[in-house]
Amino acid sequence: MSTAPSLPAGAPGLTEILIQSASLPWREKSLAGISEKMLWRNEETGASIALIRFAKGAGIPKPHSHASNQFMFCLSGRYEYTATATVLEPGSFYCNPMGLVHGPAVAHEDTVVLEIYDGPHYPQVPDWYTNPEDAR
Repeated sequence: MSTAPSLPAGAPGLTEILIQSASLPWREKSLAGISEKMLWRNEETGASIALIRFAKGAGIPKPHSHASNQFMFCLSGRYEYTATATVLEPGSFYCNPMGLVHGPAVAHEDTVVLEIYDGPHYPQVPDWYTNPEDAR
């Protein structure tokens, strides 16, 4: 008889999830040229996993920081953090530690990244979003 391992105290319960991301619609954000497919979100902690699509020329207009660690894996395209000339291309993994100021950024071609946050995205809603949902 086998038993499933128990979760550590306080860990969120998880169930198996399978999402066919190709069938999910893109949700346009309030910053032109950016859309997302939310794959998973923990409403209690703010942690999330999403596909983010940047149209060529779109990006984040100002330096900023995050309230948690940000991880990105570039699936397609070319996306640059212009202040540091950090360029994400297909296969690139990018880790931005909580609180580190980075940006602005621009997509040099249509780009899709897998973006993961281990907590809330921003300490406050950035002024480039007019919809607070876009900063979650």
